[in-house]
Amino acid sequence: MRLILNLIWLVLSGFWLAVGYVVAGVVCCVLIITIPWGLASFRIANYALWPFGRTVVDRPGAGAPSLLGNIVWIVVAGIWLAIGHVVTGVLLCVTIIGIPLGVANFKLVPVSLMPLGKEIVPAA
Repeated sequence: MRLILNLIWLVLSGFWLAVGYVVAGVVCCVLIITIPWGLASFRIANYALWPFGRTVVDRPGAGAPSLLGNIVWIVVAGIWLAIGHVVTGVLLCVTIIGIPLGVANFKLVPVSLMPLGKEIVPAA
């Protein structure tokens, strides 16, 4: 079932959301000082391509630097990526078959707002 949901996700929204994360990551890496945000963006792009069967957890040991970095991220790119997830989630929830995909989009909103200090792990 995860494979089917991931394939449908990839076609309907995953590819476009991953492109948004990759663009944000490239911009962050070009600016040199924002490379940590770029790397986090690339990790989340990978997650946005294939989300079912994986989950996001807090990274142990992430402290104040992650919090400060997340505040900067929200201002620079996080808000726009979160809006993309909300809009795509609402559009997917219009159809009955798209409801699980819409819910998955809503689950990506917190990590799109605060990616530092998070890890993507296989779901249990």
